[in-house]
Amino acid sequence: MRIDRINVYSAQLPVKGGVYRMASADVEALDSTLVEIVTDDGFAGWGETCPIGPVYQPHHALGARAAIAEIAPGLIGAEIASIRALAKQMDERLNGHGYAKAAFDMAFLDLLGQKLGVPVSTLLGGALTDRVPAYYSLIVGTPDETARIAADKVKAGYPRLQVKIGGRNLEEDVAVVHKVWEAVGFKARIAVDGNRGLTAAAAIHLDRLCQAIPFIFEQPCNTMDEIATLKGRVTHPIYLDESTDDQNAVLRAISLGIADGFGFKVTRLGGLTKMTTVRDLCAIRSLPHSCDDAWGGDIIAAACVHLAATVEPRRMEGAWIAQEYIKGHFDQKHPVVIKQGHIAVPQRPGLGLKPEPGMFGKAVAIYGP
Repeated sequence: MRIDRINVYSAQLPVKGGVYRMASADVEALDSTLVEIVTDDGFAGWGETCPIGPVYQPHHALGARAAIAEIAPGLIGAEIASIRALAKQMDERLNGHGYAKAAFDMAFLDLLGQKLGVPVSTLLGGALTDRVPAYYSLIVGTPDETARIAADKVKAGYPRLQVKIGGRNLEEDVAVVHKVWEAVGFKARIAVDGNRGLTAAAAIHLDRLCQAIPFIFEQPCNTMDEIATLKGRVTHPIYLDESTDDQNAVLRAISLGIADGFGFKVTRLGGLTKMTTVRDLCAIRSLPHSCDDAWGGDIIAAACVHLAATVEPRRMEGAWIAQEYIKGHFDQKHPVVIKQGHIAVPQRPGLGLKPEPGMFGKAVAIYGP
């Protein structure tokens, strides 16, 4: 099975309801990049990368496609057998740019799973469950409205809520945390996500003003060095998200003892294959983490769920997928959906889905004959 052609598509994903608000940006629509790898024996594997705007991380849609343009020509004719060999070939074409390489990594695993007749979760070490927990992300909003949505999502079955804060006065953030706790209490686990939007001083203030409320404090400050200064000064567990921009950053955070858990993004860490390494590092230190991504459609969603299924359930913080915020699916017959706060693990070979023919329109780039 050798690579015969690589097709690249762009899919516009408008945010359902208008705006997705975070501390760093307001997002109204996302430009997702789809990679289709077609082999000489008729298989087609899919990958996806979808940065949530250009400021959340040093990733952006045009950058992904420029990186793909550097990598793709060198993969034509390559055999789909060793994922490590294919990763080496990509690195020899382009240094870094893991978020673009992640789309290829998904497609390679999709192809290999189809060829072997097994789901991607099997290639990642084997699923431990057939159903993974999801979590709901509450965007930056008013205290009363955020609490109302939180209560609704708990009734819908979500076992975990992520409450976004930052980019405004501290008093409102504190009020949001208290209101959400009053609305849901111990009915759901709570993560308060600063998205890098707080100073260390503000993080300490919020921690103390919400001391009686049990929550996880996710990426309150911009850098790992800032977060390191919080050690021993806050009472809530600290999770790293945006600071984990590669495997080495995860290893550094673990070795320094500054992270009590992580919010992992598949594309940020370079793909599913590299994610298995940090998954196993966390297993060694018994550190909980999520398996999700910044944004994207069914392809990224399927990738996150396959990986989440391989994590020991007591360390699985949940898989976030963008389904609640976007309309429609790439594969109407086998969509990746959240039901009662959980997501069924695809059981068909590969990623377990195929985009509807022609749904992305004309390819923005084609590599190969």
